[in-house]
Amino acid sequence: MPAPTSPQPEKLPLTSPDLTQELLDQLRAAAPQVFGEDKIDFAKLRAALGDAVDDSPERYGLTWAGKRDAFRHVQTPSVGTLRPQLAESVNWDTTENLIIEGDNLEVLKLLQKPYHGQVKLIYIDPPYNTGNEFIYPDNFREGLDEYLRYSGQLTDASTAASTNRETSGRYHSAWLSMMYPRLLLARNLLREDGVIFVSIDDHEVHNLRLLMDEVFGEENFVGVFVWRRRSSSALAERQVSSDHEYVVAFQKTSFSSLGIKKDFANYRNSDDDSRGDWVAGDLTVGMSKDQRPNQYYELVDPDTGKIYSANPNRVWAYIPESMDKLIAEKRVLFPEDVSRRPMLKRFKSELKSEANPISTWLDKTGLNSEATRQMQDLMGDAPFSYPKPVSLLKTLVISSSETNDLILDFFAGSGTTAQAVLEANEEDGGNRRFILVQLPEQTDKKDYPTIAHITRERVRRVIQKLAKGEAGQLSFDPARAGRRGFRAFTLDASNFKTWDATATDAPLADQLALFADNLRAGRTDADRLYELVLKSGLPLGSKVELIDAAGTPAYALLGGDVVICVAVPLPPAGLRALFSADAATSRPVPQVVLCLDAAFTGPDADARKTNAVLEAEAHGITFKTA
Repeated sequence: MPAPTSPQPEKLPLTSPDLTQELLDQLRAAAPQVFGEDKIDFAKLRAALGDAVDDSPERYGLTWAGKRDAFRHVQTPSVGTLRPQLAESVNWDTTENLIIEGDNLEVLKLLQKPYHGQVKLIYIDPPYNTGNEFIYPDNFREGLDEYLRYSGQLTDASTAASTNRETSGRYHSAWLSMMYPRLLLARNLLREDGVIFVSIDDHEVHNLRLLMDEVFGEENFVGVFVWRRRSSSALAERQVSSDHEYVVAFQKTSFSSLGIKKDFANYRNSDDDSRGDWVAGDLTVGMSKDQRPNQYYELVDPDTGKIYSANPNRVWAYIPESMDKLIAEKRVLFPEDVSRRPMLKRFKSELKSEANPISTWLDKTGLNSEATRQMQDLMGDAPFSYPKPVSLLKTLVISSSETNDLILDFFAGSGTTAQAVLEANEEDGGNRRFILVQLPEQTDKKDYPTIAHITRERVRRVIQKLAKGEAGQLSFDPARAGRRGFRAFTLDASNFKTWDATATDAPLADQLALFADNLRAGRTDADRLYELVLKSGLPLGSKVELIDAAGTPAYALLGGDVVICVAVPLPPAGLRALFSADAATSRPVPQVVLCLDAAFTGPDADARKTNAVLEAEAHGITFKTA
């Protein structure tokens, strides 16, 4: 009879979620009959789905060279982490905004657990596939290691951008392969009532629409917005100037725009009407007398007897019976001059909505020239080419998100989305939060060696400008000012060594000795803390409180429900203190305590872990190690 095993702490997974395994778990829970020997039996699956399966050789869909490989990128978990950059941040302790430097495919994988189903609005302005620099699909095909080489964090760095010429046989395929996995991961982050907006031009708008039909479902198409990017014609082939771009919008499942707030400046109550403020509105409709003969009639003012003729090309908006009721209710305004048209009193109190629908014709947003001027005003020059105007992004943000929503941009560029969020909050008193992700793509600017440097500096200057504008005002709110900052992070290899049996030919015993201490050298407590925060599924903007556990530093999150300790070694007294409440600070007994494996050293390490598990269970605490 085998000896009973001693209880051990729960191990915290140090990779991003395995999305394929999660899907299998969901399928196993919903339809266990389709599995055989722990594998899916497609014959059983087909039988279970019945007529819902389409296996005909010819069917509607989008495919391209490399699609299968692109999907595999989604299935491969990331072994990276996001290291805090405190010196690059603004108001670290009081903000929940994030600016992350790194390859967005790897970063989106790492955000899956803490931000799954949390994002209300995604806006991205991806590469337009114009035949110029096209970094993403070629340089980062191999995931984290290839990114680390690109960013100079591993040797053999190669930072030259590749090109994707139209003469390439896979010109469109390469772009689709870059976008596909990123959109799949982005969809997971959206709330059910969330929406994604994607800027695009004529090169790929047709493919983008089909791709998003596949990722989000064609039933979740919201609209294609048209944005005019310049006011003057440009030299072009065939004498056709391309002056516009598109913003393609899809919902997760149930998005509804808040619309554009109506302007009530013209509403007055000059006659002290008991029904309140009103505005004079049109009393006709764009139909002819032949189309609406029952709405073509003379209108008589009952007080003066004056007669107002109908317009044969634009008849009254109401039939006589309805019009008589409006006149009796004193809703019709009759002018002195019978050659002018009577108007209708429209009361603010009777409006069904205080907002107008957002039009897909974006004619009240700025041009590219406005965006360039905005960059020059903030930065002193224009270190970033072709930014989007803040007014365009602000229109999308205000019309499609509420004041406490989370907004994501994983092709952040110069940081226009962050500026739009900050300014929208300033206008309506909101507390929207943003997450930006930007590749450290090299530039030729001495002061800004990468685009990620431009992103952070622009947002810093926007924050400074807003702070300067409210300086000395009675309405100044320190808490609100503190929320305007951002926490900066950078993508890097995990702070913990990950097992790779193919990395060396050394004997197994030697490999095991190398991993006896799984901490990567050269990393700080803050690095390890925020990796554990991330891998535990907690937001990177979480408030973190430094606590004293019998002389050992530790960190409390979620009001003390989660306690993380990265101290090595961890004295027994410190461990016991982690399992206790703190009456002096009103910190409760935690629900989860997380420590490092390396904190338990010496020949009795396993016994100490077992005792820790038993003590945690006695307090109703889940004890984990990493």
